[in-house]
Amino acid sequence: MSTGVWLIGARGSVATTAVVGAAAVAAGFTPPTGCVTESPDFAGTRLPGLGDLVFGGHDVADTTLTKRAEQLVRSGVVPARLPELVADSLTAADAEIRPGLRLPLSPDVGDQAAAAAALAADITAFRERRGLDRVVVINVASTEAPIQAHPAHGSLSALSGALASGTDVLPASSLYAYAALTAGCPYVDFTPSTGARLPALYELARDRGLPYAGSDGKTGETLVKSVLAPMFAQRALRVRAWSGTNLLGGGDGATLADPTTAASKNASKSLVVGETLGYPVDGEVHIDYVADLGDWKTAWDHVLFEGFLGAQMSLQFTWQGCDSALAAPLVLDLARLMALAHASGQAGPVSELAFFFKDPVGAGGTAGGPGVDHALARQYDRLRSWAASR
Repeated sequence: MSTGVWLIGARGSVATTAVVGAAAVAAGFTPPTGCVTESPDFAGTRLPGLGDLVFGGHDVADTTLTKRAEQLVRSGVVPARLPELVADSLTAADAEIRPGLRLPLSPDVGDQAAAAAALAADITAFRERRGLDRVVVINVASTEAPIQAHPAHGSLSALSGALASGTDVLPASSLYAYAALTAGCPYVDFTPSTGARLPALYELARDRGLPYAGSDGKTGETLVKSVLAPMFAQRALRVRAWSGTNLLGGGDGATLADPTTAASKNASKSLVVGETLGYPVDGEVHIDYVADLGDWKTAWDHVLFEGFLGAQMSLQFTWQGCDSALAAPLVLDLARLMALAHASGQAGPVSELAFFFKDPVGAGGTAGGPGVDHALARQYDRLRSWAASR
């Protein structure tokens, strides 16, 4: 099935790496390392092929994908000759990128209702122009600060009324989600921004028969936590404190240097330990911006735990990785899996995709909360069973 992948933040590092990677794997230039859906466990499922994915998106930046790929080569993310080998794919994807939006909206854009209509029209035109069966919209843009709740967020009728009256009530990520859903597209929140996690948008997705998933892709430190926390629980070891320090470069690090913006990321990163263990644990997660790290990141965690007879012990780990190279294959996985969910008629939050997220949406359409299983092994088993049953 021909599937469009519409990326919010389409000229960023993650999006560019995903476009390069999909083309390179499809052409046989590189193995699909890191792509979960390319593993033997997913053989025989009705997923679109990586070569069947057609890319486009929105972005406020005007750097071409070719130039962005060259920057990623210089930073050691992408192999030196790969952008040249997939140049046609980069050019084709770049031609499908449309101007994104900034809030507050400029007068020439109009109100949020007009902006959402324009965004939805871009996606619809892409689907029709390329003759696609469906388009999956994935938000890989910079993280937003947490928002204040608004009465219009509580129901679709309230939101529709506010937008119709010219009242601006949605953060940018939710405005993109609203546009995607009104365009008839599945939606994925790969960031911890609010996105589709509003009751009004949950209602819209259900009314339109559309699946959505999120939020905040699980690529590094939290991935390790989701393996280690169940180990402590299963071995009946009492965790007393769990603290982490993250050093980030690149655009993501610069964005998260603002404590207000970092609050949503810190909240999602902190969920897995307490919710897996079932009791509060001392310690915090800190994020520091180190510009010279570029697309690379380092996380250091210190875990203090108690064993038999009260013996005090500790565990430390260091995770060093390239954020774009860790995230991009998951973006491709999610595009393929959401296309499968849409093709099979699934609507509303796809909680079976929790494997990919720090703060996964539950059955009620909100993220996190009691009842969400953060243990990676169990999440994987659930994902595999779900994909095989579609």
